[in-house]
Amino acid sequence: MQKSFFVLYKKMMKTKLMLGLMLMLSVLGLHAQETANSRQARKMFDEVYEKVFGAHGATLHYKVNIANLYKTEGTIWYKGKKSRYISKNSKAWNDGATSYVVKDDKKRVEIYNSNDPKQSRYGDDFKFEPNNYNYHITSDSKGYLLTLRVKKGMKGMKEIRALLDKKTRDPLQLRIKVAFIWANVDVSQFKAGGITDDTFTFPRNQYKNYEMVDKRK
Repeated sequence: MQKSFFVLYKKMMKTKLMLGLMLMLSVLGLHAQETANSRQARKMFDEVYEKVFGAHGATLHYKVNIANLYKTEGTIWYKGKKSRYISKNSKAWNDGATSYVVKDDKKRVEIYNSNDPKQSRYGDDFKFEPNNYNYHITSDSKGYLLTLRVKKGMKGMKEIRALLDKKTRDPLQLRIKVAFIWANVDVSQFKAGGITDDTFTFPRNQYKNYEMVDKRK
């Protein structure tokens, strides 16, 4: 009886060991898949990010809807640290050093340092640091969907979902979660390259009758 007990015990331990090994392999396999997926997603994200914000420049038309509380649309240009946008009641030129925000309804131009988040009412909420996020990619008939979720303990937008065209990898749509609010951005007329530096030069003569408010520190 003692012998049979030890045989049974050994069989149980062997089974337990095999189950443990199977569990470890399954976890490691899942981890490897997630890591491969995240690497692919980050690589694709970096390519798109460079296409939009790189030294060659890019332009696109956007439509923004923030929880149906705020809606706007316009055209924006990027080139490295430089940017420019035109919307219905606001325009801005950022030459990489100074930012000029035009308020047509108030006949006013506000002047900021180029990196001052106060030039936008949503500047602090929409700060972005690529290394603060975990990346994931899926594919369907609409295109590639890149999902970015902020890492625990990191600051930034809670989640970003970027839909890309499957052939061109151009951005089509963004969904951005800030706190509990989603902002939807539809992108069209995207073009990369061919953006000259004078695109970002503020046309001061066009606004000589506007009030100039210097908000630089």
